[in-house]
Amino acid sequence: MEKNKKNIDHAEKARQLFFEGYNCAQAVVCAFTDITGIDMETSARLASSFGGGMGRMREVCGSVSGALMVLGIALGYSDPKDPEAKKSHYHLVQDFAARFKEKNGSIVCRELLTGVEVSPGLEPEERTAEYYKKRPCPDLIADAAGIVDEMLADHL
Repeated sequence: MEKNKKNIDHAEKARQLFFEGYNCAQAVVCAFTDITGIDMETSARLASSFGGGMGRMREVCGSVSGALMVLGIALGYSDPKDPEAKKSHYHLVQDFAARFKEKNGSIVCRELLTGVEVSPGLEPEERTAEYYKKRPCPDLIADAAGIVDEMLADHL
């Protein structure tokens, strides 16, 4: 994992990726390829299941899932016999969730979309100008990426 030497605005990059058609999780994970060292295609595939609150089931917000993937890659633990590393990482996850909730009120997709008219069912909606106009997703994505940047700055 490299330190953010280029001062990339990951929040803006993630927002732009969403407007290019990536789902919420993909937009966040793909914005951090300079940190994770994982190429765009692999990053997009890794995060592809988590858009729409996990395959449009409206569970955990995709931007939250994407952010946690980035934090896991950059700051996660790998030794299953290291309980302190696991504990420390889970505290990091909980800190991220608390920061995101403080800004947005929830980490759950369906709650974040309260009041937004969405088409029923599990099929992805067509990405139109109206789709982008009515959704809070670009701001949620930017918030998630911004929080990740803050946390990485504290730990890298």
